[in-house]
Amino acid sequence: MLEVHQLASAYGRIEVLHGIDLHVARGEIVTIVGSNGAGKTTLLRALSGVQPMRAGRIVFEGRQIEKDAAHRRVQLGLAQVPEGRHVFAPLSVQDNLLLGGWTRPAADRRREIEGVYELFPALAERRTQHAGSLSGGQQQMLAIGRALMSQPRLLLLDEPSMGLAPVLVDQIFALLPRLKARGLTVLVVEQNAYAALAAADRGYVMETGRIVASGAASELMHDPSVREAYLGLAAEPAAPLAGAVA
Repeated sequence: MLEVHQLASAYGRIEVLHGIDLHVARGEIVTIVGSNGAGKTTLLRALSGVQPMRAGRIVFEGRQIEKDAAHRRVQLGLAQVPEGRHVFAPLSVQDNLLLGGWTRPAADRRREIEGVYELFPALAERRTQHAGSLSGGQQQMLAIGRALMSQPRLLLLDEPSMGLAPVLVDQIFALLPRLKARGLTVLVVEQNAYAALAAADRGYVMETGRIVASGAASELMHDPSVREAYLGLAAEPAAPLAGAVA
């Protein structure tokens, strides 16, 4: 569904992404993990069209999109949930959702908004409430729901656990298989590597603007260097030799 070839991006004269190559297959949950400042958010912003690229190609469903404006990429089926949520605080929950579906016909918006309320009953109960008065977890639900209103086929999630209590982090990542079951493909960048890899099919590890490792999420979780650098876990002990005495 998504192919990225040698993507480079810069802030002024400082290049922050250096030749990124990755792919996401239809129906996958793929995560990009790495420390703060690794370039994860910049990468998602480049994919969604709000961060200029210096070089490279982005191919989405067989079409090169790196020259398409951000709103055109939404129309093509790619939507981003930004880091920090960025809901429209003075507007109601319902109006936030309707704005997310502005590219869709009115009948589609009415149908999709009910689907969001079914996915997030807490939002349905607060549909007339100002978005700025919601809890952090509810705002994250609203930000995801707003992106779903454009009926994307690829959802980009940027640091969905940021600022949330652990129980809410679990709820957000438990949502990913449900989105996959609805036919969505998901690319998530996340500093909470353990939670992200536990929910993903495959993963990439970023350091200083480069992909330094990739593989099945389960393999990355057991990779000694990934465990020590990103999961805060010691390397797993080696299996005892046959015949060894404890």
